[in-house]
Amino acid sequence: MRTGIPVVVLLFGLGVAANVAAQCPDTTGWAAIARASRADHQRMLELLGIDRLRPGPSPQEANTDEARVPPYTLPDPLVTFDGRRITTPREWWEVRRPEIVAAFDREVYGRVPPDVPSVRWEVVSTTRTVQDSIPVVVKKLVGHVDNSAYPAIEVHIDMTLVTPAEADGPVPVILHFSFVWPECMRPPAPPPGQRTWQQQVLARGWGYAELYPTSYQADHGAGLTAGIIGLTNRGRPRRPDDWGVLRAWAWGASRALDYFETDPTVDARRVGIAGLSRFGKAALVAMAYDQRFAIGLIGSSGAGGAKLLRRVFGEQVENLASPAEYHWFAGNFLKYAGPLTPDDLPVDAHLLIALVAPRPLFIGAGNPEVEGHWVDARGTFLAAVHAEPVYRLLGKVGLGTDIMPPVGELLARGEIAFRMHEDGHTNGPNWPYFLEFASRYFEPDRNDQ
Repeated sequence: MRTGIPVVVLLFGLGVAANVAAQCPDTTGWAAIARASRADHQRMLELLGIDRLRPGPSPQEANTDEARVPPYTLPDPLVTFDGRRITTPREWWEVRRPEIVAAFDREVYGRVPPDVPSVRWEVVSTTRTVQDSIPVVVKKLVGHVDNSAYPAIEVHIDMTLVTPAEADGPVPVILHFSFVWPECMRPPAPPPGQRTWQQQVLARGWGYAELYPTSYQADHGAGLTAGIIGLTNRGRPRRPDDWGVLRAWAWGASRALDYFETDPTVDARRVGIAGLSRFGKAALVAMAYDQRFAIGLIGSSGAGGAKLLRRVFGEQVENLASPAEYHWFAGNFLKYAGPLTPDDLPVDAHLLIALVAPRPLFIGAGNPEVEGHWVDARGTFLAAVHAEPVYRLLGKVGLGTDIMPPVGELLARGEIAFRMHEDGHTNGPNWPYFLEFASRYFEPDRNDQ
């Protein structure tokens, strides 16, 4: 089966895979991981009774011509699956929203088991230091997952929390899904003169936390019998409706928020979540499922995140169902690249965004001519457009328009902000805009002055 995705992308995003392959020798068993992932992928296909999947296009083959996008019909966010129209906020919360969540659980991201073990957080170290001339307290944390029911698998959540040392009280915190770079290469430095996102957060008097999602669930199919998914399954392979990696990463973010609720330096009512690419997908899933997150920065999340799956432009469902990416989702999701099509999905990205309502959300992407068309910035914008009815039902404005802004222009009329920055596959240029957007909600008194 052709996937068009190199082996190293099992561990790293498209933007860094080439550099990793060039600089890092194959000492981590990538080839073995790829073989095991393909075997588990094939096992799931057999479990579903699927003979073959449609191959997904490569980035070079994918449609990038708006004139060639076929018509599609999206599920109405305010019409139930049995045809009942939702007209009140109560009906949204009690009827429509729960059935949308259940559909995403069953067909897209998978169900979280009801007996997921508890997490005990340990502060491994506390250090007072200075970052960018600001005195801070750095806490290294580990969340120990109770494995008494299956001691063969240990799971630990790694996180670092940094808060201003001289704050008068609890501060807002931005929780960031962070990448674990291999020792053989350094992370890319920001452009000259551009402060890191961490420095920008601290300059506002806020704190930040870096959560390392691959510490508790690996980013490949070979890891599905380990990590938190493997622990809850007692080391057995997944069933078709079991949770995938995106849902597991989101679960870990919620456990981080559990810790924040116990830390007196953190205002747990003002915690945002941020991520890029696959971590942008996970951040959006976390926002949709856990209403305690106050705001989100969703960067270049593409298919499986904020991009409409029915839209034939850039990455497609068939790519997501390949051995390189299927582990992000429930096994049932593979059906939509085989006997079924994306048009058969009961949900799409606009409904995922609608689950965030009425909370604020900043959706970003790079310049399509620089980042490439794979993430489909327009398809992401349109998903936000089609989530608008839910925001309005709940007394808010989402985007407030269906006219997509040009590259470099911020659209922030309502609770959904959208901006395509001038660069490539990064959140870097959008951080100042996101933090200013977040300040509306985190520092309303300051913005009223």
